[in-house]
Amino acid sequence: MRLGFIGLGVMGRPMALHLLQAGHQVAVWARRSVSCEPLLAAGALHCASAAAVAGYAEVVFTMVTAGADVEHLTLGADGLLAGFAPGSILVDMSTIAPQTAHSLAERLSRSGVDMLDAPVSGGEQGAIAATLAIMVGGKAAVLERVRPLFALLGRSVVHVGGHGAGQVAKVCNQMLMVAAIQAVAEALHLSRAAGADPARVRQALAGGSAGSRVLEVMGGKMVDRDFVAGVEARLHHKDYRIVIGEAHRLGIPLPVAAQVDQQLNALMAMGWGRADTASLLRVLEAGGECS
Repeated sequence: MRLGFIGLGVMGRPMALHLLQAGHQVAVWARRSVSCEPLLAAGALHCASAAAVAGYAEVVFTMVTAGADVEHLTLGADGLLAGFAPGSILVDMSTIAPQTAHSLAERLSRSGVDMLDAPVSGGEQGAIAATLAIMVGGKAAVLERVRPLFALLGRSVVHVGGHGAGQVAKVCNQMLMVAAIQAVAEALHLSRAAGADPARVRQALAGGSAGSRVLEVMGGKMVDRDFVAGVEARLHHKDYRIVIGEAHRLGIPLPVAAQVDQQLNALMAMGWGRADTASLLRVLEAGGECS
């Protein structure tokens, strides 16, 4: 197929490479042309604008940071909508607000363009290994057209529901994951304060019902004092803005999420936004006070 891919960061780049390596023709564009170079070396086609990518491709994938980025990329001057032909498909794999995904899908549908919101879980390593969990919102028939492409990117593909439903699932994923990171940070902080070796405590917990992937990976980073970003904490902070925004929109209480959001706010205020979210441990160690 003729595909497009925009958003060639730590996750988008390996995802686009998987599509290329499967034999698809992939057109790319980036605000910084240097981001395209690894894909061009692998055989991708460089386009001069997002509109040009849309004009070339049957299906365009986007993997950018925030909802405003997706809106500008889609609806702005020389954006995707300016190049899409009727029958084209936009697959947005970014993490954005469900309402933003829904409104974009409605806007595109007026021009005969289908959209799937398909955020992912699994991080950079999942993107590299093509083991991502893909949560899809949109029409089932459109998903079936794209499913063979998703199979090149992830291990799990779940159709959650209509437009925006994929983003609802991603919001829930982020709620659970970051709350678990906070819980691990609190457990290891308590163990050190009580005079127990955090490494031994983590080892003991891993063998019981508290064992989890978050305890293994993020707990390991905390024990090793390794705060180099796997996923930058600022991105989880951005995601929690979506979580809290949805809670306000729906008028529902999310007390644990609200507290985790405050800890992420403290982390950002301390200047650790580009460090790993394991830095939530350092927020506890600092007593929640900004220096």
